[in-house]
Amino acid sequence: MRVGVLALQGAFAAHADCLSSLGVSTTEIRTPQQLESVDALLMPGGESTTMSQLLEISGLFDPISDRISSGMPVFGTCAGMILLATEVLDGRPDQRSFGAIDISVRRNAFGRQVDSFEAEIDSTVGPFHGVFIRAPRIERMGDGVEVLGRFGAEPVLVRQKNVLAASFHPELAGDARLHDYFVSSMSTTRKS
Repeated sequence: MRVGVLALQGAFAAHADCLSSLGVSTTEIRTPQQLESVDALLMPGGESTTMSQLLEISGLFDPISDRISSGMPVFGTCAGMILLATEVLDGRPDQRSFGAIDISVRRNAFGRQVDSFEAEIDSTVGPFHGVFIRAPRIERMGDGVEVLGRFGAEPVLVRQKNVLAASFHPELAGDARLHDYFVSSMSTTRKS
């Protein structure tokens, strides 16, 4: 099984390192041709409006959208969550999202860069150290969305069918358990 890591912008190398530590083969995805070679996709943090533009310029937006609609497992973190959301509450008018998970998110809702913080999260894999950098907040969830992790009362890790999304940066925690959860759940997701 091969996992693609969207490598247009953001902390893609740290995600690839987490997956490699689990013995998972990874491919950096920058073109539609590279996307064809993977079974799942990880969408890192970064700047969501820039990533949206780069997805268009690279010709990746529509092929990724088609693959997600066809059931390809995808894990989006921070900006990746924003790109996967059904609704981006304060995005630019020209910013596109995949509408792959029925959530509404607000960009930078946990604060600006100077407000970045680290905190313990109660999650499906147990306590997890979350790194929040200009993190989005989930303000609405559809009925089919399952909460897998919370920071206090706030949902910060959610799943709907083949889509997993986190408000924080698990790749910066020095803990690959959420990447392992994603990889382990891929075979179950693809069957359902």
